[in-house]
Parts: sequence; C-alpha cells; structure tokens
Amino acid sequence: MRLTHSQQEAIRSSVNSVIGAESRIWLFGSRVDDHKQGGDIDLLIETDRVLPNRVASLCQLEGKLIMRLGDRKIDILIKDAQTPEAPVHRTAKTQGVPL
Repeated sequence: MRLTHSQQEAIRSSVNSVIGAESRIWLFGSRVDDHKQGGDIDLLIETDRVLPNRVASLCQLEGKLIMRLGDRKIDILIKDAQTPEAPVHRTAKTQGVPL
C-alpha cells in the first residue's frame, strides 16, 4: 500500500469525524500496488447508518482530506445503509485494502 502511516491516520480520523467511528474504509485502485507510482487516492467508505445528505458528507470529507493531505486527486465512494450495492463497491472491497 502506497500511503504513509500519517496519511492513513489522517484518512481514518477524517472519516471518523465526518461519517462516524463505525465506518469501514477501503483503499483501492493503483495505490494498493506497491510497484506502481503516482495515482490518485481511491477510497470506499461504508457505514450501516443512514446519512441524511450523502453529498454534503462527501463534500465535507473531501475538504477535510485535502486540508490534511494536500491538494491531490482523491476519489471517494460513500455507501450508507440506503445505498444499493453496486459492482464498484464489491470490486473495491475484494481488490482493496482495509484501512
């Protein structure tokens, strides 16, 4: 996994403060492969709660992550209790790495 310990902690603490401490986080995409270089940070955030406004939560989380990690490309998928599971969610969980 090509994230430093401090980057992982920044992601976990940001997700916990915006989405909730019970959230499950997966890193997927090119950052999982230690042999690649560059690439954006692809995250799947899953919660059993219903988020009142997923778009607002997504914007708040992305802003927090940019403040903590710097201005970089971050792709975030949020799956709450009302979001039907899509193939991209299954792929992120099977090919990704839990944080």
